[in-house]
Parts: sequence; structure tokens; C-alpha cells
Amino acid sequence: MFKKILIANRGEIACRVIKTAREMGIATVAIYSDADRNALHVRMADEAVHIGPPPANESYIVIDKVMDAIRQTGAEAVHPGYGFLSENSKFAEALEAAGVAFIGPPKGAIEAMGDKITSKKIAQEAEVSTVPGYMGLIEDADEAVKISNQVGYPVMIKASAGGGGKGMRIAWNDDEAREGFQSSKNEAANSFGDDRIFIEKFVTQPRHIEIQVLCDAHGNGIYLGERECSIQRRNQKVIEEAPSPFLDAETRKAMGEQAVALAQAVDYTSAGTVEFIVDGDRNFYFLEMNTRLQVEHPVTELITGVDLVEQMIRVANGEALSITQDDVKLNGWAMESRLYAEDPYRGFLPSIGRLTRYRPPESLNVEGAIVRNDTGVYEGGEISMYYDPMIAKLCTWGPDRAAAIEGMRNALDAFEVEGIGHNLPFLSAVMDHPKFISGNITTAFIEEEYPDGFNGVDLDDDALRRIAASCAAMHRVAEIRRTRVSGRMDNHERHVGEDWVVTLQGQRHAVSINAYKGGATVRFEGGSEVKVRSDWTPGDQLATLDVDGTPLVLKVGKVSGGFRIRSRGADMKVHVRTPRQADLAQLMPEKEAPDTSRMLLCPMPGLIVKVNVAVGDEVQEGQALCTIEAMKMENILRAERKAVVSKINAGAGDSLAVDDVIMEFE
Repeated sequence: MFKKILIANRGEIACRVIKTAREMGIATVAIYSDADRNALHVRMADEAVHIGPPPANESYIVIDKVMDAIRQTGAEAVHPGYGFLSENSKFAEALEAAGVAFIGPPKGAIEAMGDKITSKKIAQEAEVSTVPGYMGLIEDADEAVKISNQVGYPVMIKASAGGGGKGMRIAWNDDEAREGFQSSKNEAANSFGDDRIFIEKFVTQPRHIEIQVLCDAHGNGIYLGERECSIQRRNQKVIEEAPSPFLDAETRKAMGEQAVALAQAVDYTSAGTVEFIVDGDRNFYFLEMNTRLQVEHPVTELITGVDLVEQMIRVANGEALSITQDDVKLNGWAMESRLYAEDPYRGFLPSIGRLTRYRPPESLNVEGAIVRNDTGVYEGGEISMYYDPMIAKLCTWGPDRAAAIEGMRNALDAFEVEGIGHNLPFLSAVMDHPKFISGNITTAFIEEEYPDGFNGVDLDDDALRRIAASCAAMHRVAEIRRTRVSGRMDNHERHVGEDWVVTLQGQRHAVSINAYKGGATVRFEGGSEVKVRSDWTPGDQLATLDVDGTPLVLKVGKVSGGFRIRSRGADMKVHVRTPRQADLAQLMPEKEAPDTSRMLLCPMPGLIVKVNVAVGDEVQEGQALCTIEAMKMENILRAERKAVVSKINAGAGDSLAVDDVIMEFE
């Protein structure tokens, strides 16, 4: 077995590989850019080598720099993780020439299947059903428009070397095809160093289901069930689960056998994933093969008990698979929620900054429940603008789908993140969405269910009453603490009244509190009562309560006259006032927000790539104004209405912060 391996990656996947290597008694080497000098994967590894400036094309994907790190440390093998060099045949070739094992497939398989154009041709030759499209290289936007018309709108414009939603656009007409071609080409060049583009038919109402395969160099190949990856945003997976709630045993077997046959047709070894589009009649079409470990591999590990990283290392070491297809049993259900550094209230745009608070839920592995969090960050660390915005993968397992969902709800409620925008509220909202709970989902789920973006959740009346009662009880505890701190120690409870008014999400509840040790009974107008028990103390940012015998977890922040409460996708201010204070508060005018209607504000920290207009130009609704790049994604900002540009404050190459004024209008 290898004595030392280098991980040619960063973030959570580098940490994930290090954990398995450590369990196998293998020493590890991390590589890092300037931006990652204090990163978690650097801290975890036995050795670490600096490889350059923050941009990936100056560090992580520069083959010569990675090879130099291998020579410096004497690493015998390299695990590439996913992204970066994981599907780069030149990297595999360089390792082979240096006598270093690649913990992945051979160069030929990467070239055949890692390239989406070539892989689709091979699939067609193997009589695998494929989505209609144009597999040749496309030279320019005019040709892209011509081909799109031949294939028929809508079409998917994709980077040949792409992955993770990078270099992908859906076009419904000629203008979108022309614009999407150029953006996809730019993103592909920046992310993968390969700007080749192809076009295929976009299948409407599809489900994205993929098969995990595992092959060795001795002719053995197996599949480890499927993963449902239909909850996607901008072609980037957000929530995955295994198995799929849609497949039956017959379809699963057919897809699995086809996936293994396709892998073995190119002499594939190591772990890989064959992705399919599945329609409502369970017809499946080959989409692409990822010749690497997938981001969502933990859900497969949770339902099969197979450590895929360990298997990859053993296969790279020349070992035969120790498990056969008959050994693969799917046990229970697993969910994965990707925690992204992005603001769901700003159209899911990237967010960067310092993690002032980062407290994942406690890991759990007991009978009937598992909680696992794969992460690459820590409290106090920085989220950089240079890399993918995913900072953790929260996974839960249960004996069935309902249990896995409930476990995820509770884990999300207990996950504390402060200092950056993040998508925890959105993930919670999905877990409570009736359509998701039913399993009746497609890749259009987010677009259809949140057509105007995500603006938080309006909780039902029962949930609001539970939160109102909890906040009233918590406020009373805080008031008692305040009277103690102020020095009024004698009979301090006389200073805290029993009658309060709680306002939240447009509701107003007059309540009275009967407190006792460890809890309180909160009586509402009309006589109904709610019993609240908790050991919460003022200053705690997470409150774990028992409300009428049912658990409730709240994220708690302080605001004037009450709390900022976050629960199950809702983010609200809850004010707890005396009756007199509540009456006076109703008379206070609401503060008006400043008028920014004549300004284009930067919606995220990023770099201006292009400014499309000049001072004096008249712009039309929907017209592109500028392009901003952040976390490897290009974002086109458009005019919301007809206007004349009066001032431009930034140009190509400028770095901007959130809400910086890019341009102004008359």
C-alpha cells in the first residue's frame, strides 16, 4: 500500500480524502494557494506545499506546480478530488511519466469519457440511448445559433470539459443561444482551460439520476445504486438523495448494467459516475460520464456502507475489488444538502467574508439515524471569491425517506453559520416543501416552485404560535437576567411582569406567562395554553426547546425589543413588549429604505469582466449592462426598465463589494 499520497485539491474534498487516508495509515500532502494558506485541509494534512497565487489557473490547475510539489514530498500517488485536474488527461499522463500512481481512471478512459463530445459518440456506438444534439465543435456564436435551430429550442449549451454547472446555459431563442455560447465559452476557459462547446436538446420535465460505478484493473465492475440529483439551480446540484424515489428495481438494474458496460468499454478503473436524464415514463438517456469522484458520493456511501475513497486508493494500488455485484445492498435512505456561500435573498449570488460563527450539528451514528458533515472550513476562516461557493455537505441517513428528511430538517435547524450569506434557509424550505416530500420532483423544481426567487418562508399559524410562546418564555428569562445584572437582586422576579405582547410575521399575540423551574406555561388570548421547556440562557445563539412535547430548535439573535429568529427557512423579527410598549410601537412610523431605483448596484463581491454600455446610452428593459465574475461563475446584470446611462463608476478589471454603485441612470 502507498505510504504517502498528495491531494491535488482543496476544501472539503481534500479534507474528506485525508480522513480516509489517515484511517488507512497513509500520510498525506496538501497543496495550497495564497488564499488557502490557513485552510482546514492544510491544517489536517501531514505536509503542505505552497503552489501559487489565489486564481486556480495560477495554482491548483497548473500541472507543473503540482508535479513539483510531488517531487518535493516524495508522494507515491495523487488523489485529484473533483474539479481542477481530476479529469485532465495531461495530468494523468504527467503522473504516469513520473512513475506516480493516479488515484483515478487511466489516461485513455479520461480522454474517452471525460470529454462530453467523445463520450456521447462512444455511447451512441455502444447503442446507449442519448439525448439528440450536435457533437461537433462549434466555432462561433453564429454557428451556435444555426445548430440550435437545427436541434430545436430549447437547447443546452455545454462546455465539453465542464462540470459542476460551469459553462452551461439553456437557450430558448436565437438571442439566448448567441449570448449563452459566449458566456459558456468564457466560463469554460476560466474554469477548465478548455473552451470547447457543444449543444444538445434540452429535455423538459426531466429527472437527473446518476449511477455510481466502481471498476478495477482485473476486469471487475459493479454499480452501487443510483443518486437522485434533480434539485438543481443554474444546472448546479443543491440537494441529492439515494436511492431515487422514482426508480423501480427493473429500471435501476437496467441503468446500472448499462453504466458498467459503458465504463468497461473504455477499460475504466476506479470510481466513476454515469449520468442519465430520465423522463416521466422511466425512459433514460445517457448524459455524460464523470471520470472522478462525485461531490454527492457520501449518500451512496451511507446506503451501501462502501468507502469510495478507500476503494479508489486500493484500485490505484493494483488491488482487485473485494466486493461483487451481489454484495451490494441498498440499506435505508440518505440525503445530502449542499451548504453554499451564497445569499438566497439576493438571487443566490455568491457571498464572501469571514465565518464569524460556524457550528455544524453534532455528528451522529446511532441505530436509526446518521448525521455527517463533510466540510473544508472552520469558524474564523475566510470564504474566498476565487473558488466554488460550496463550503459543506450536510448528510443524513434514516431507515426510510421520511426519516432521512426529518433528520435533515433537524440537522439544518441546528447548523449555525454567521458572517456570510448562505443557503441554509432555502435548504430548510425545500425539506418542508410538499412537492419535495412527495418525491414528485424534476430538474425544474426550483424554477417552478420559486419563480420569483427565494424570499423566506411564511410559517403556518401553528408554527408561529409555537415560536411566539417560545420567544415570550425566552424574553422573560432575559428580563430576569437583566434585573440581576442591574443590581436589583432582592425579589428580582417582582420586576418582571407576566403580561406581554408578541408580534411576528404580521401577527400580534397577547400572552401571559406562568413560569416554573425549567419552563413556563404561556396562555394566549382565548385561553389556549402552550407549555415551553428549555435550558436556554441569554446570549445562546441556538435554543433547543420542548414545546408541548415536540422539539423545536431556533437560531436566536438579539434585536431591540426582542429577537431575530430563524427556523425552518423563516427569518423574522419577533418583538416581545409590555402591553403599553406594544401600543406605542403601533404608532411609530416605519423607516423608509433609500431610493436606489436609478442605480445599478453590485449584487455580490466580484470582478467586472465587461461593461456593455457607455454614458449617454439609452438602454432597454432586459438589455445587458455588464458582466461580473464571482466564484468561477459569470453573472450578466440587465436593465430593469428603459433609461439613459448618466454615470459609470466602474470598468473591466475592477473588484467590487456588495451594493457598490456600478452605474447611475437619468
